[in-house]
Amino acid sequence: MAQEILDKIKEFATTTGLNLVLALLLVIIGYRLIQFLSKRMSRSPAFSRMDPGAQSFLRSFLKIVLIIILILTAASMIGVPMTSILALLGSAGLAIGLALQGALGNLAGGLIILIFKPFRVGDYVDTKDGSGTVREINVFYTILVTPDNQIITLPNGNLTNAAITNYSSENTRRLNLEISVGYTSDIELVKQVLLEQVQKHPSVLSEPELPFCRLVKHGDNALVFALRAWCLTENYWATRFDILENVKIAMDQQGIEIPYPQRTIHLLQSKDI
Repeated sequence: MAQEILDKIKEFATTTGLNLVLALLLVIIGYRLIQFLSKRMSRSPAFSRMDPGAQSFLRSFLKIVLIIILILTAASMIGVPMTSILALLGSAGLAIGLALQGALGNLAGGLIILIFKPFRVGDYVDTKDGSGTVREINVFYTILVTPDNQIITLPNGNLTNAAITNYSSENTRRLNLEISVGYTSDIELVKQVLLEQVQKHPSVLSEPELPFCRLVKHGDNALVFALRAWCLTENYWATRFDILENVKIAMDQQGIEIPYPQRTIHLLQSKDI
């Protein structure tokens, strides 16, 4: 009896056990090789010329595919029939596909983003779920970094089915400011002061349109002027802040009133008191 057990142990060690050890070595070496190939691919000149979003997507996608192939190869080495594995994968794939419809939608969304490029890595975008600079576009998710350094992870499927405002896609942006002044202010003087502050700013462009200023609304408490000017996208916020500050200083110097909401209250005295 003992001899039979020893024989079975020897048989297992020389067949299945050896294959198990080889399969384990294959997984370890194969995974390290995948990591090495991923790094080499990232450093290749052809890969570096690709869009950063496509780089991230392709790198993560190929890594997942290679790991799946590695696991299947290791399974076949320990004697698992490939037909059984394929049948199992087919059944599991159907079940997983039904359970992970959202993930598959995100995968398809990632492909759509890379093909049609509504935004790229480095663009500042605004979505219904948040806004920030695109840091990474991977297989399932897009990662944004907000101006205050928070991370927003957005499913690619949601991004392809929602409106996205890309503030970085064009080289220039238009400043749209509304300036309120008192009703007693001289309209022509206000327009002159506002246009002077815009025209003398070094970041304001003369194309595609010259700076523009007109009265656009009779508000409840003020006259509202629209002030428009073009600048480079990279200078947008600095130009906006500068003009708002300079306008306030210039209007104070010219004695132009910047009003605040007011209410008139009438007190009626009852005859019965």
